[in-house]
Amino acid sequence: MSTTSKIAIGIGIASGALLAAWLLTGSRKEKTKEFISRKTNGLKHTVNKQREKAQKEDSEVYYL
Repeated sequence: MSTTSKIAIGIGIASGALLAAWLLTGSRKEKTKEFISRKTNGLKHTVNKQREKAQKEDSEVYYL
């Protein structure tokens, strides 16, 4: 791995850590928690919906 790619990865990780620290300080902390919980619930709902759809499709068998 070249030095340039190592530096790019290091900067990416550092910027992510700084963003997380900024989002989780002060009044932004509660807003960030609410946003993450809403998105997590939406994602869970979508996954459950896809699982139910797959189960329905598997249960229908047509014989000729």
